[in-house]
Amino acid sequence: MTTYIIMGVGGAIAGFVVAAFMQKMQKASAGQLAIKIREDAEKEAEHIKREAKVTAKGEVLKMREEVEDELQQRRKEQLSVEKRLSQREENLERKADGLEKREENFTRKEKDIDALRDRLANREQELQKSISKQIDELERIALLDRESAKEILLEKLKNEVKNESGLLVRDVLEEAKQKSEKEARRILTYAIQRYASDCTYDRTTATIPLPSDEMKGRIIGREGRNIRAIESATGVNILIDDTPEAVVISCFDPVRKEVARQLMERLIADGRIHPTRIEDQTKKIAKEVEEEIFSTGEAAVLETGIQGVSPHIIKLLGRLKYRYSFSQNVLQHSLEAAYFMGIIASELGLDEQKAKRIGLFHDIGKAVDHEVEGSHAAIGADILRKHNEAQDVIHAVAAHHEDVDAASIYDILINACDTLSASRPGARSETTELYLKRLEQLEDIAHSFNGVESCFALQAGREVRVVVNPIKIKEGEAQILAKDICQRVEKEMNYPGQIKVSIIRETRSIDYAK
Repeated sequence: MTTYIIMGVGGAIAGFVVAAFMQKMQKASAGQLAIKIREDAEKEAEHIKREAKVTAKGEVLKMREEVEDELQQRRKEQLSVEKRLSQREENLERKADGLEKREENFTRKEKDIDALRDRLANREQELQKSISKQIDELERIALLDRESAKEILLEKLKNEVKNESGLLVRDVLEEAKQKSEKEARRILTYAIQRYASDCTYDRTTATIPLPSDEMKGRIIGREGRNIRAIESATGVNILIDDTPEAVVISCFDPVRKEVARQLMERLIADGRIHPTRIEDQTKKIAKEVEEEIFSTGEAAVLETGIQGVSPHIIKLLGRLKYRYSFSQNVLQHSLEAAYFMGIIASELGLDEQKAKRIGLFHDIGKAVDHEVEGSHAAIGADILRKHNEAQDVIHAVAAHHEDVDAASIYDILINACDTLSASRPGARSETTELYLKRLEQLEDIAHSFNGVESCFALQAGREVRVVVNPIKIKEGEAQILAKDICQRVEKEMNYPGQIKVSIIRETRSIDYAK
């Protein structure tokens, strides 16, 4: 046991010694290693320092080269600028020299012009003296003074200008006519296509058929009391004996005529005819007709779509249902004119409602023209004025037959639409006597102009062909003559549609072989 202890202690001592030795050895090695590391670091630092110096020198050299290059480039640019400035200075000097020379030339030319002006003034004086002498000599030779010669020349010039202006007017009018007719034809055709209506209208009649001649006696009554009662109650004239098996009603008031017609038909259908029944039926029928008149006026206003119409005007519109002009129903004609006005106004970009209003009201005066003196256009304008219609609507109604001058495009449109509705085939009719009278008036107007040799109305009065003397009427004057004839026809005649005026000017050379 002691041995083991001694061995343990000895081992511990040996270990301690070995450890102390090893520690000493490690310290010696660490010192040497530190010295070596320091030496290596110093060498590395020296190497890095040398490399840094070399790199810095290279950078400095590079920067110096760049600076020198930039300075050299700037020197070149400066030399270029100096060169350009020198050239500009030389150019300015040359221009200054040129301006001095030009100024000297202008001065010399001004002196030459002044001298030339003086010579021209002297020459003009000489020419004036020469012209005066020549004029005096011409007056002596021609036996004419200056004023007379001037009048002759002016007259000749006037004739030449008139002829040339006539040719120019003809060309301009022809071109304008082609363009305007094409556009107007398109608009009117479009308006007619959009409005479809019958060409003829139902006509009211004042003739009442009777079932037999025996009914005439019952209508007359004992000692004529029945017929007197009818005439007194309705305000019409009854013609009994003119037509067999028929009674003719005559009255200037279309509403009274309608009341009498309905009364007569009811009395004939019922068979009971006596004064008391006549008075009762007349009051009843008159009330019904008045209600129908107002309803008809309202329907016309609603159909056209206009608003704010006075009840009195609505009633007058309804009365137009029983009014006819050349066999054309005036209310239907007014509706047609309103539709045409609205369609054309929409095509032209105008106020469609105002145009329809003018078209519907344009013949409103015909409802009372048998009671009031004056033209139906003026009467209609007064009626509309009393009921606070717009001024342009009133003026268009007053101007639709050119009784007053047109003031707006609506005045011209209503004239055209009124004619368009009236001149449609079958819309109106006229007697043979009036037709022949219109043709004669047309030929008389054309024949009244100087230079006209003969004239002929053609195509049912829609064209007048005028043959003129070619010596009295020059080529350019023919167009002016046609225009003058048209103006006279428009001013003095009433006619449907339009009338074409054709001027014929020709020269014929005739000889005979013997």
